[in-house]
Amino acid sequence: MRRIAFFISGTGGNALNLLRACREGRVPGLPVLGVASTAKAGGIARLEAEGLPMAVVVPGTFDSDGAFSEACYQAAEAAGAEVICLCGWLKKLTVPTRWNGRILNIHPGLLPRYGGPGMYGMHVHRTVLAAGEAESGATVHLVDGEYDHGRVLDQLRVPVLPGDTPEDLQQRVYGAEMELYPRALAAYLAQRD
Repeated sequence: MRRIAFFISGTGGNALNLLRACREGRVPGLPVLGVASTAKAGGIARLEAEGLPMAVVVPGTFDSDGAFSEACYQAAEAAGAEVICLCGWLKKLTVPTRWNGRILNIHPGLLPRYGGPGMYGMHVHRTVLAAGEAESGATVHLVDGEYDHGRVLDQLRVPVLPGDTPEDLQQRVYGAEMELYPRALAAYLAQRD
């Protein structure tokens, strides 16, 4: 069973969802650590309440993205993690060769459209609505060092409904994320065994 670290920057909803999916046997992984990019992340308390050890690695205390990224990887490696799942992680990571193909991310839009620097959270939903799209959704992809660029592993589409606000669309996409991320992670882990 692969050992997994969850990286969070906010409420930790996707991490909590994956943690429970692992514990319920829907995902063949063993969560070993959560890493937060800010001590203010609401997900820290939520994941600790589930018994997951947490580490806080703050980017402002490092002189480069590379040094910050390395500290995050070292925390994950110290816990024995073999796979990292980014769960609302908002900080740039450089990806060293040793972690190629072992970092997954979930994005609240259909990549390759509506991705890239600055395209996260509500920004994605506002842009999708402004473009008049008929659908949106969520994407799980491998992380390769460019924002929202790595190989797409799975997607789940949702309709954009007449009169949708960004908040309406966010809620529908978030529901898709809750279904998609465990499914994509389970398939990814099955292929690696």
